[in-house]
Amino acid sequence: MNEVRVIAWSAPESPTKNAIRELLDGEGLVYYAWANDPFDTYTAHTHPYHKVIYVTQGSITFHLPQREQSITLHAGDRLELPAGTLHSATVGIEGVECLEAHC
Repeated sequence: MNEVRVIAWSAPESPTKNAIRELLDGEGLVYYAWANDPFDTYTAHTHPYHKVIYVTQGSITFHLPQREQSITLHAGDRLELPAGTLHSATVGIEGVECLEAHC
């Protein structure tokens, strides 16, 4: 759990909130939903816990300045951010809805 990991949605059918909930439930993760309006931003920060995020609708770009990397997530995509990873974020044009768990 020390690496940033992105898992793109690979199923042939479009992701649904229920399908993503089933994935999280299958891992025994406790999660909550959050959403942001188009173009909302989060300034650079860290968390003391490992974060697992699934986008359920819209898009969001996470910026990882220490890695000189940006990662854009769309519906069904999963991002794992290890504890202490510096990141900021910019919400896409359609806004974003996510399910998030902490490990």
